[in-house]
Formats: sequence, C-alpha cells, structure tokens
Amino acid sequence: MAWGNQTFNSGFILLGIFNYSPTHIFLFSLVLGIFTVAFMGNTAMILLIYLDTQLHTPMYFLLSQLSLMDLMLVCTTVPKMAFNYMSGSKSISLAGCGAQIFFYVSLLGAECFLLATMAYDRYVAICHPLRYSVLMNQKIYCVMVVSSWTIGFLDGIIVIAVALSFPYCGAREIPHFFCDVPALLTLSCTTTLLFERLMFICCIIMLLFPVAVIIASYVHVIVAVIHMGSGEGRQKAFATCSSHLMVVGMYYGAAMFIYMRPVSDRSPTQDKMVSAFYTILTPMLNPLIYSLRNKEVSRAFMKMLGKSKSGEQIA
Repeated sequence: MAWGNQTFNSGFILLGIFNYSPTHIFLFSLVLGIFTVAFMGNTAMILLIYLDTQLHTPMYFLLSQLSLMDLMLVCTTVPKMAFNYMSGSKSISLAGCGAQIFFYVSLLGAECFLLATMAYDRYVAICHPLRYSVLMNQKIYCVMVVSSWTIGFLDGIIVIAVALSFPYCGAREIPHFFCDVPALLTLSCTTTLLFERLMFICCIIMLLFPVAVIIASYVHVIVAVIHMGSGEGRQKAFATCSSHLMVVGMYYGAAMFIYMRPVSDRSPTQDKMVSAFYTILTPMLNPLIYSLRNKEVSRAFMKMLGKSKSGEQIA
C-alpha cells in the first residue's frame, strides 16, 4: 500500500469532543464563550502593555509574549473544532493537520521556556533589585524571548517532520478535537516506539528543564521574601509571584499528564478533557489571573477605560 494513497488522498477525520445532545450543545456554547473571553482578554492584554508606557518593563514585555502565545494557541484548535461541529463535517486535510501539529507543538514548547524566563525575571527583581537593570536589560530579555520562540519552532519542525513520515491507514479517525500527535500515532500502520521515546526525551528537555529553572528561581525568591523587612514589599512580591505560580501549575501539570505517558496508557476521553483544559481554559484564565491580581495592569486598564469614556463625552 502506497504511503501517498494512505495519507495524502484522504486527510483525516476528527471525531471531536461533542455530540448533538442538549448537554453537549450547552458545553459547546460554553467553549465558544470561553474562547471569546480568551481571545478578547489576551488581545486586550497585548494592546494594554503596548499602549501604556508605564508597562514597558521586562516583566510586562514577557507577559505580552505569554498573551500572544495563548492567543495563537487557542486560535490553533478552537476555530476548526467549532467549524466542524457547526457544519457537521469532521474532516481535516493533511496540510491542516500538519499546521495544527506545528503551531500547537511550537507554541507549547515556546511557552515552556517563556515561563522559565518569567520566573528568572522575578528572581532577579526580588533577589537582586539593584542589579535588575543590568541583569535584565533590553538586549538580554529580547534574546531570551527570541530563544523561547526559536526552540519552540525547532521542536515543532522536528515533531511534524517525523509524525507525518509515518504511513497512516484504516479509517484515519483521530479520537480528538484537533490533530494531537499522541492521538495521531494510534493510526500508524507501523510501530512508533522509537518516535515515542524521542518525544519522551523532548518532553524531558521542554518540560522538566524549565520546571527545574522555575523551582530554583522560586526557592530563592521565597527565601528572599521571608527575610524582607517591609510588609508591603513582601505582599507585593507574593502577589506577582503567586500569579505566575498559578499559571505554571495549571500549564505544566496538564502538559506532563498528556505528554509524559506512553501511548498504550492513554485514554482518549481523558486526553481530550485535559487538552481542552490547557488549550482552551488556561489561555482564558491567564489574562484574568494577571489582571485581577496585578494593580498596575488594573490601573492601566481603568486608565484606558477613562480615556475611552472621555473621548465619547467629547464626541
């Protein structure tokens, strides 16, 4: 059987996550609502940081990059899922599947290293405040951000090149709502054990190395905060760090659950639920967590609203 006949001619079928029962229609509507909030929240965060000069600091530049990654991530999966559900079509072309895999894997990898960079930024700001402008100058944090994007894109290129090199046969029905690599591998006509091991090694590098950096950074931060003499300074440090730790916990916990288990131990239902959590719900929660727990973001948002109202009154 020719590889081209197995893959190029037919594409794949996404089985999705919802049926057309009243309960699932409600859940689908809820997902669309979450997507809308995630899209608007992350877009607003990016614009807010770009427009407010008082937010032109390394921490908020990194936060704007996190919002951009979340915005791209949620747009990689939800629009296609919604189109298929509303149109009744479950098909996805090979090119569409490849694009989803590339952007999904790239963004997850980039976000891993970006979160580690954000933890390092908090470590320098709290443990070495007098040297912050030197240790986190514009050149350094720009190199860190570009490196995060680059590593993510390289990971995406490697994964898509190997994943689409396998022959896929049978009904080509992917038990997921998007082209997720572990779900795709179950359709392969040949053994994928070597690739699974490669993915496991990649996960160790892409997940555990940044986690180690985050843990090391926050151990030093917690020690420094405990020894702070100012109660106000301690409270501010805990507020900014707790926001970041909440995001890290949600993101890494779900990602490790999905990608650090062998394919044989996977449950399609569990994978779909956990994937929905960190590809749809987490991008919505991130801007809410940072805006509600950060006074500077809240101030900038209220300032922008005030300007908007003043403009309407003048008009």
